[in-house]
Amino acid sequence: MLKLLIVAGEPSGDIHAASLITALRKQSPNIELVGMGGPRMREAGANILFDITGTDIVGFTEALVHIRRLKRLLQSLSELIDIEKPDGVILIDYPGFNLRLAARAKKRGVKVIYYISPQVWAWGKGRIKEIARLVDKMIVILPFEEKFYSNEKIRVEFVGHPILDIIETFSSEGIVGETIAILPGSRQQEVHRHLPLMLDAASLMRKERPELQFVILLPPSISPSVITAMSNIGGIRIMDLAQEAPQKKYEAMAAAPLLLIASGTATLEGACVGAPMLIIYKVSFLTWLLSKMLLKIPYIGLVNVVAGKKVAPEFLQFNARPERIAKTALDLLTDKEKMNAMRKELKEVKTKLGTPGASERTASIILKEVG
Repeated sequence: MLKLLIVAGEPSGDIHAASLITALRKQSPNIELVGMGGPRMREAGANILFDITGTDIVGFTEALVHIRRLKRLLQSLSELIDIEKPDGVILIDYPGFNLRLAARAKKRGVKVIYYISPQVWAWGKGRIKEIARLVDKMIVILPFEEKFYSNEKIRVEFVGHPILDIIETFSSEGIVGETIAILPGSRQQEVHRHLPLMLDAASLMRKERPELQFVILLPPSISPSVITAMSNIGGIRIMDLAQEAPQKKYEAMAAAPLLLIASGTATLEGACVGAPMLIIYKVSFLTWLLSKMLLKIPYIGLVNVVAGKKVAPEFLQFNARPERIAKTALDLLTDKEKMNAMRKELKEVKTKLGTPGASERTASIILKEVG
């Protein structure tokens, strides 16, 4: 019986890994899947021995607080490889942890397949030699990544972005709304940094336009009680996505005249439903300083990275101020020409992401590699 160890370390990885697990079990019904992940992976049929709660960490300095727990997880997964002797290790994003696990798997002679690449194209080529040495196959989801790795002589295939599988059955046709959607991120750290300034911006916007309404799209990984005290201003409601079908999130995004959104995969979801957006992101001061020294790209919002130009305005760190966000948002809401131009650019971004079926293609590649 074919056995794979599959490892995801954060909520988005849990979602994409779950789709992959479903595809793997469809193509190889007797496959055994064990590893680290969350509720989506467990529901899809994997034997989750290590839960990811508390492992979704953003930033260099933030990771230091959790280093002991991460070291213990790394050791436990290494021991699991010794016990289970899997035919392959499937790593989903989460590079700071997963590349260390790749080294341990490689040392034990286990094939390593990496799905959803580390963003080395953003941080420079410092890790390329390490990846070339440790990873047997890189499976990428952004269009420019295939050429990037191929130029470094790393075996790579582009499968398209898995969010297209999730949004494939969703249509934004006929959806019209007036409620601005707030997406503060999927991790508690992100929510605590972004939501207060997003709500301050919303409050300033309502002073100019009292009729404006807002909805906070709360990710399943965050408890509503965490943000209730923050969201006590008028015109704001909370949609707890843990209690809603996935389609509800995309309906709210598509219906919104504008998104106030944390940088991340959600910006690509916004592009897929054609929703204009302002991108916001903050980290700790030390992490920001290190990022300024290491980042090699002009934008951090994935819609802008994929487009290769600024499609959506970015408000980062010290520029992420409520008054600036509110002014830009109000100006954009009254400028139909700019809004339509952004929608057109977002449609082009969606086209660049490929076609639906990423999970099925990835499963086929994995089974071919380990079979």
